[in-house]
Amino acid sequence: MPRKGKDWLQLGSGTGYVDRTRQPLQCLIFISPLLVYYQIGSVLNPWAVGDAAPTHVVAFVLMLKFFAVFGAAGNFMPLAAVVAILLAWHLARKDKWDFDPKLYGGMLAESVIWAIPVFVISLALIRESPAAAAATASNTNALPWQTEVLLSVGAGIYEELLFRLIAITVLSIILMDIFEMTLNAAMPWLIIISAALFAGYHYLGVGVTFSWPYTIFLFAFGLYCAGIYLFRGFGIVVGCHAVYDLIVVAYSHYYLSTAR
Repeated sequence: MPRKGKDWLQLGSGTGYVDRTRQPLQCLIFISPLLVYYQIGSVLNPWAVGDAAPTHVVAFVLMLKFFAVFGAAGNFMPLAAVVAILLAWHLARKDKWDFDPKLYGGMLAESVIWAIPVFVISLALIRESPAAAAATASNTNALPWQTEVLLSVGAGIYEELLFRLIAITVLSIILMDIFEMTLNAAMPWLIIISAALFAGYHYLGVGVTFSWPYTIFLFAFGLYCAGIYLFRGFGIVVGCHAVYDLIVVAYSHYYLSTAR
């Protein structure tokens, strides 16, 4: 098996659907509508109450702070980072420059299919654990549903960027290049460590109540998304994450409100 971290650049080098959905350029084209929607919506924030500042997902804010350390300011920096990373990856792989609408339709369908099991499991968790329900509720219904939709899209993009694309790439370099682990040996650690970071990250927000069932769910969701990223690519894991969050918003704002 390949050992060097740079070998990850060539995953998805075939010409079939399964391989092409993993190609950086195709991922960038697929998520471009989400990138544009979040960027415009988060800056204009037409649903803000009074003079409230624009609302961003925590991952987006962390990226802004990271760039600020190096003197780079502007709300466009995280967006520019996504585009730059995927384009640089595309150039390094020397993939073709092409556009295939049918491919993106398949990626959208996959995103929905992968998101549904997670939502079903989250419903079961909420029903079985009042603590988990309270932790989940602390993240929903606090803002207008339009803002929640916006944040769902932003979470899909920037949380997956941080905890899948960047974290797994950095971890693979550490484990395979520095510690010289094989791909098979490193794979479980890539998934587990990135999932643990993802679960802990969700307690960086304001007003989030700690709950073991909720934490376990986040960890499991992180494992799930890491698996999708590794085997189905960045575009589909972004879509899956965003679709899941959108389903949760729809459920919390419609079903839970009517059940009161």
